[in-house]
Amino acid sequence: MTVDAATDAAEPELRSVKQAAYERFRQALFDGRLRPGQFVSQRELVAMLGLSIGALRELLPRLQFEGLLNVMPQRGIQITQIDLPMIRQAFQMRMAFEREAVITAVRKLDDALLDQQESLHREILEEVRHKPSSELFERGQQIDDGFHNLLVANTRNELLVQAYAVNAIRIRLIKLDRITLSASVLPSAFGDHLAIIAAIRSRDAHAAVDAMDRHMMNARERALEL
Repeated sequence: MTVDAATDAAEPELRSVKQAAYERFRQALFDGRLRPGQFVSQRELVAMLGLSIGALRELLPRLQFEGLLNVMPQRGIQITQIDLPMIRQAFQMRMAFEREAVITAVRKLDDALLDQQESLHREILEEVRHKPSSELFERGQQIDDGFHNLLVANTRNELLVQAYAVNAIRIRLIKLDRITLSASVLPSAFGDHLAIIAAIRSRDAHAAVDAMDRHMMNARERALEL
């Protein structure tokens, strides 16, 4: 095998290792081992994530560029804080992404997928009325995330999908910190989703964008008021 061929063969493996390190960091955010505003040392992150110090140092520039942490000389590493400017900016970005996604959905998303999404939402709403539970809200969150991811993936625009995925981490942190789904929040959020689904099914781009904008503003207001 030539040197160039060996290098080409090693590149996918290297990308896989880097992505695995990134996913470990993301999971630590989502499960609460890392909290917004928290200070940690490189040594603590290495132990928490099971990474080598070299792998962590390669990961840090990407995390800082994406706004998920700040490397502060003499103080350590600070996980991004949830404050009012961050909430406003994250939701503004999300609104821009999802407006494009919903316009594309009006043109391209199959009715069968819309029917499936509507069924999933109505099943959860029915269960919430009768027997709310933490397990139910976890499933509700998965359906919530899945609905938005479906709309964004349907654009088939890799740049948009990648940018959305980064911003989705910020949105998830905001939700964990301020607006986790509950018996009071879930019906409103899922009602917004059903309105979006109905507008897409009618192939009315203006109605779909209006429904998505209302949903984004409702979610943003719930985050800002706490």
